[in-house]
Amino acid sequence: MLEPENDLIRWVENAHISCWVCVLGCLLLACLYVGSLYVWRSSLPRDHPSVIKRRCASVLLVSALSPAVVKAWIHWADVRVGVSVWELMGVRLEGLAPAAILPLLLTTVFYLGPLVHAAMDSPKGFMGELQSAFYVESWRLCLGDAVWLRNQVVAPVTEELVFRGAMLPMLVPCTGPTSAIFIVPLFFGVAHFHHIIEQRRLHQDNMSIVLLVAGIQFLYTTVFGAYTSFIFMRTGHVLGPILCHSFCNSQGLPDVSSALRHPQQPALLFSYLMGALLFLVLLFPLTDPFFYGAVPVCSLAPATQPVCY
Repeated sequence: MLEPENDLIRWVENAHISCWVCVLGCLLLACLYVGSLYVWRSSLPRDHPSVIKRRCASVLLVSALSPAVVKAWIHWADVRVGVSVWELMGVRLEGLAPAAILPLLLTTVFYLGPLVHAAMDSPKGFMGELQSAFYVESWRLCLGDAVWLRNQVVAPVTEELVFRGAMLPMLVPCTGPTSAIFIVPLFFGVAHFHHIIEQRRLHQDNMSIVLLVAGIQFLYTTVFGAYTSFIFMRTGHVLGPILCHSFCNSQGLPDVSSALRHPQQPALLFSYLMGALLFLVLLFPLTDPFFYGAVPVCSLAPATQPVCY
């Protein structure tokens, strides 16, 4: 009569051990990512080209090692998966085209207000801004700019691969998909606190302002992290989060306060409101797993979860 009870106790103990391995794996990746930024000692500011090149090399190395961390987690947590580590991390071919287009389209819809705002204020107008995006010369200048490469290419690729592609598969068996979507961004948000070190080192602001800025940055990076985690869980691709991350880095936070003072305030506020409403309406349809095929990370969930279907 004690056999089933003993089996249950062993199952609970194994589940707790697996959860600890999951959390420790995520902490290890977060520490490696942020720590790699500071292996290079320098008195130069973070936007100096030489600092950018060294830090990009560091985070690219950590990203390259992240599949090994996931592989080690699979072994130590005794998780059975029917796909490769790369597929689990969202690097796969099935549904690749929709993954590159639909999440980015969804994010662009959210930024309808800021895009209309920028077009109104631009001397070139909307069509001029659109045409300039296709100028070869402007792209060549961007590719030669270290800050642009860091913000638009290296940061989105490495952060999404580590904080979404590697961490979500490790947390899903322990917490389930829905909880993982909201837990992983906490690692992502806390990882951005390293900017406090940078600002204090360069004596840019007093401590109260530094902490205020860090708190605001933690808030929006956590919200954004939850959004890209949702996209990853729904599509099973890391490409969509990468492209959305790059786009959001280029746009920054929507400047609603400026729209309130704009001469064309009613039209602008309407575009901001329509963008938010369309985003909410399209959130689930454009991330429907129907477009992307079976989502490998959802196979790790302890039970059927609505977010995966």
